[in-house]
Amino acid sequence: MKFRKATRDDVPIIIQMLANDELGMARESYQDPLPKPYLEAFKNINTDPNQELMVVEDQNQEIIGTLQLTFIQYLTYQGGIRAQIEAVRIREDQRGQGIGQKMFEWVIQRAKQKGAHVLQLTTDKKRTQAIQFYEKLGFKASHEGMKFHF
Repeated sequence: MKFRKATRDDVPIIIQMLANDELGMARESYQDPLPKPYLEAFKNINTDPNQELMVVEDQNQEIIGTLQLTFIQYLTYQGGIRAQIEAVRIREDQRGQGIGQKMFEWVIQRAKQKGAHVLQLTTDKKRTQAIQFYEKLGFKASHEGMKFHF
């Protein structure tokens, strides 16, 4: 497996993975051509030094996974850095092969390299399998998350 920063050409594959489940189908718009907001978002992510939109390739250089890692500088924890992982997806035909485990091992090492003191994530409560997976990795449900949608 190879981890690399996503390119503009990867965006359709990433969106396809994001849209490939019950929750993603309801909020994503995977079509050809992609709606402009996806490409504008990619441009913003790609130029932000605190954002790492990554893809994972197999030995044939096919994209089999994606994730977005954000580094948040703040004043608490004596000016600490918090790493946030979002949009973790594995291509449907590649699930159950240990790829997710390897992705999180990479993410943990990357967060440590950047000096983060904590790695956090959120997941929809409907994603029970994902929650079980994260708990096996050592993540703890330590806070109650809240959102305000516009």
